[in-house]
Amino acid sequence: MTSHRPHAGQDGPYAQGAYEPDGTFEAAVEQLADPLNDPLPGQHTSPWFRTDTTQADGEARQTPQTEAQGPVEPPGEWYDPEGYQRDWYGHQGPEAAPASNTVRGTTVTPGPVAPAPVRAAPGPAPVLAVHDPGPGQPAGEVGAVLNDETVALRTTDTRRASQPSRSGAPDPAPEPPPTGGRAERRRAAKGRGGRRGEPRRTVEAGPAVPMSRLEARRAARAAKDSPAVVASRVVGEVFITFGVLMLLFVTYQLWWTNIRADQIAGRETNKIQDDWANGERSPGAFEPGQGFAILHIPKLDVVAPIAEGISKEKVLDRGMIGHYGEGKLKTAMPSAEQGNFAVAGHRNTHGEPFRYINKLKPGDPIVVETQDAYYTYEMASILPQTSPSNVAVIDEVPAGSGFTGPGRYVTLTTCTPEFTSTYRMIVWGKMVDERPRSKGKPDALVG
Repeated sequence: MTSHRPHAGQDGPYAQGAYEPDGTFEAAVEQLADPLNDPLPGQHTSPWFRTDTTQADGEARQTPQTEAQGPVEPPGEWYDPEGYQRDWYGHQGPEAAPASNTVRGTTVTPGPVAPAPVRAAPGPAPVLAVHDPGPGQPAGEVGAVLNDETVALRTTDTRRASQPSRSGAPDPAPEPPPTGGRAERRRAAKGRGGRRGEPRRTVEAGPAVPMSRLEARRAARAAKDSPAVVASRVVGEVFITFGVLMLLFVTYQLWWTNIRADQIAGRETNKIQDDWANGERSPGAFEPGQGFAILHIPKLDVVAPIAEGISKEKVLDRGMIGHYGEGKLKTAMPSAEQGNFAVAGHRNTHGEPFRYINKLKPGDPIVVETQDAYYTYEMASILPQTSPSNVAVIDEVPAGSGFTGPGRYVTLTTCTPEFTSTYRMIVWGKMVDERPRSKGKPDALVG
C-alpha cells in the first residue's frame, strides 16, 4: 500500500529530515507487518499504549521515555489504559512492578499483574513489551499473554491498586487477584475478611494484670451485699416461709381434717351397730364421748354417730355429733315422753356433718336411730343467725321455733357464716313417728 509522506516543516518523528527523500521512508513502511498500527523503527505505536520497555531476543530491557510529550488531560474516568492493556494483551512477566505509562502526557501507574511465562531482567518489569525489529521478525510485534478475565473486573482491580491509603502511609502489597470465576473470587474475598483487600482483624487479649491488696479489698467490699439488701432478703424469706406454712395449715384444715374425721366417725358408727347386733344393752346414761345413736338426714346424705357431750376434742373434732346432756345445757333424750333433743355439729372441717343444713325445707325428714327404735322428725323452721349465748333455742319449748307448747322436738345447731364461729344457725324439727327396730326401717330411710 502507499503511505503518505510527511509534509515539510512538520514537527515530530516524521519531520523533514527524519527520512531522506531517497525512498527510505517508503522502504521502512513496506517492512511493517501492519503499516497502519505498527510503529516505525525506533518509535512507539501509540501514546495510549506506550510502554517504557522493549523486548528483544527474549530479554527485557529498559527504554527511555520520550520527553517531547507534554502533560495533557486524561481521557476520562471510564478509560483505564493499564487495565485495558492487560485485558487485551495479557500479563507481562512474573514479577511485574509498577511502570509509568504516559497517556497524553499523564503518567498512570498500573496495578499488580498476574505472572506470565516471560523471562525478565532484574528491575521493574514492563507491562506491555514491544519488540525491536530483529532479523527475520517484523518490527513492532507485541509479545503478550491473553487473559480470560473481563475488562471491567481488571479495571476495578487496577483502580483499587492505584489509590493511595487515607492515612498517607504506603499500603502493603496487595494479594494477586484470583484467576477463576466469580464464585472463586467471592470465596477468596471472604477468606480475607469479607472484603477484597481487607485483612481479617483479630483482637488478642493481653495478660491479666494482678490486683493489688487494696484493690482486692475494695473489690471484695463491692461484691458484698448492703445491709438493706440483706434485710430485704430476710424479710422476703420470712414472708415466703409464712405463706408456705399458711398454705399447709389451710390444706390441713380443709382437706386432711375431713379425711381423719370421716375415718373416726365411720369406725364409731360401725362400733355402735356391732354392739346393737350383739345384743349388748346400754344404760340410759352415757359417758362423755360415748356414742349411743346415729343421725340420718336423707336429703343431705348424712349418716353420723351421736355421742354424749359437746366436747370439741372428744366429740365434734372427731366428726361426731354432740348431744347437749351436761349441766345447764342438758336436754332430753329422743325416748322421753316430751322434751327437746338438741345436738351440735361442725359446719366446716372435721367431717362437717352440718355443712348444708341451711338447705333443709319444712317437711324434710330427720331420723334418729337408737338401739331400740327409729325416731322420725320433720323439719319445721330455721333461724339463720343468732348469738352463741342464746341458749333459749334449746329450751324444752325452743324460743323462736314457732312451737307454742311442750312436745317432742329436735334442735340442730351449728356455726355460721361458713369457716367462722361468730354466730349460730338453728334448725328445729317435730317428731312425727316412733318405730321400733323390730318393725324395720321407717319409710324415710327405705326410699
